[in-house]
Amino acid sequence: MATFELYKVESELALHAAYTLMRELRPHLTDAANFIARVHRQAQQGYCLQGVWQDQQLLALAGYRISENLLYGRFLYVDDLVTAPCARSHGLGAKLIDALRAEAHEQNCTHLVLDTALSNALGQRFYYRQGLLAAGMHFRQTLA
Repeated sequence: MATFELYKVESELALHAAYTLMRELRPHLTDAANFIARVHRQAQQGYCLQGVWQDQQLLALAGYRISENLLYGRFLYVDDLVTAPCARSHGLGAKLIDALRAEAHEQNCTHLVLDTALSNALGQRFYYRQGLLAAGMHFRQTLA
């Protein structure tokens, strides 16, 4: 039986592994050094990366932060959630969601929140199975 370990991605070596996997979700990230610098900047605002590892290989990754607003109160927001293609359908995304729920409880959050693309039907099915419900639409406008 496979043994999976969950831990935060913090070392430079782990961040390089995170970059490779994050490109599956964010293909516009084309430079590892830029990615790592962005993660460090975002960390100053509370951004964390949690990974699922097997035999020192990063197989799934979640980027998240604790925030607060008038709508949700204190909440955990999932910025990024990705599983390596070779590891999909093995429950790793569910392991990450469970770990994020536990983190949210530890941080006294009242909600776990994430956005997904309208075109991401498979992701939406996964989120519904995990007990997350669609509650609105996300609007944006590019300014630059």
